[in-house]
Amino acid sequence: MPCMKTSLHNKNILLGVCGGIAAYKSADLVRRLQDAGADVRVILTAGAMEFITPLTFQALSGHPVHTDLLDVEAEAGMGHIELARWADLILIAPATANSIARIASGRADDLLSAVCLANNSKIAIAPAMNHVMWASTATQQNIKQLQQSDVDVFGPASGIQACGEVGEGRLLEVTEIVSACEQLFKPGLLQGVNIMITAGPTFEPIDPVRFIGNRSSGQMGFAIAQAALEQGASVTLVAGPVHLATPEHCKRIDVETALQMHQAVLDNIASQNIFIATAAVADYRPTSAQSQKIKKTGDELTISLTPNPDILKQVAALDKPPFTLGFAAETQNVKDYALQKLKNKNLNMIAANKVAHSNDNEDQQDTGFNSAYNALQILWNGGEATLERCRKTQLARQLLTLLAKRYYEKTTT
Repeated sequence: MPCMKTSLHNKNILLGVCGGIAAYKSADLVRRLQDAGADVRVILTAGAMEFITPLTFQALSGHPVHTDLLDVEAEAGMGHIELARWADLILIAPATANSIARIASGRADDLLSAVCLANNSKIAIAPAMNHVMWASTATQQNIKQLQQSDVDVFGPASGIQACGEVGEGRLLEVTEIVSACEQLFKPGLLQGVNIMITAGPTFEPIDPVRFIGNRSSGQMGFAIAQAALEQGASVTLVAGPVHLATPEHCKRIDVETALQMHQAVLDNIASQNIFIATAAVADYRPTSAQSQKIKKTGDELTISLTPNPDILKQVAALDKPPFTLGFAAETQNVKDYALQKLKNKNLNMIAANKVAHSNDNEDQQDTGFNSAYNALQILWNGGEATLERCRKTQLARQLLTLLAKRYYEKTTT
């Protein structure tokens, strides 16, 4: 257990270990990343296994070690695509000249290079090689190309090398690599900004044991809350009935019905700079909930419904409204319906996603409600952006980065 929270807390780091004598240091790197709060999984290249065994990393990480691109058991569990989607950061340490060349050229003929090519999150490399290899024109061109592709390069350091020569090419010290990883997630983009987020479903009682609800798990809203905290925001999370742990340092207000969520939002909205409505609030509630359980009689049962207040629309209509981001979960015509909501509710931004259902194909399933994954189309007046399918935790960070840009553009004009 880490003794203190760092910016790596709850981050998923996929460590790629390549074939060089410095591979032995990667075992310690696993432990130090875990001490910083990260969950670590390991890929070993064929060359790396000549220096250190998979069993070592399995014992240290607590996870199976991935070694082969075409591994039936791995593809049935966490294959290369899922590994890429799982990772918040792919860290290659040590990164050999060969591995750097493979990644720079876009090859995908081993597991590590394939994961890097399928990745849509951060990649960092910590080079380790002979100083002449490091200084070669080919290696330097490959490094430059990777940096232009937003790959972070940690080191190398200078000193005595395993071959006995002296020069630049040593792997950075493990503590330096961990510190460099922490800098990649350094908070501050929304430092001092107050953000209110609604999350989860609402349950509208029919009688003491039945209710009208929906399939929202609250995962997207909680992921956004965590991402906002990482960026330095002060977060108030109004949560419907969900079973999710509260992000640390987050003010949580638990509610069950739409009317309770409405009241909680209005009671706390005055001090908020940004309002993000991810909650799937029930549009209607029973006009009169029964005080006793309704007994089955065999006859048709008619339940009268009355509209719930439109929380997001009311917030956007305040005299001094916060910056508003709404969500539109649709089963068809996603963009058209989202644009209507953006206009009709006078929102600053809207995030639209298609909710998968039983008739969708396999690729469309496993997004939205009750899934760890999602994909979003972000719309605002005069612009749009697409966030491809990935884990909701990753998606939340991408969304917060985009939202922060729009928020500051609005508040500084």
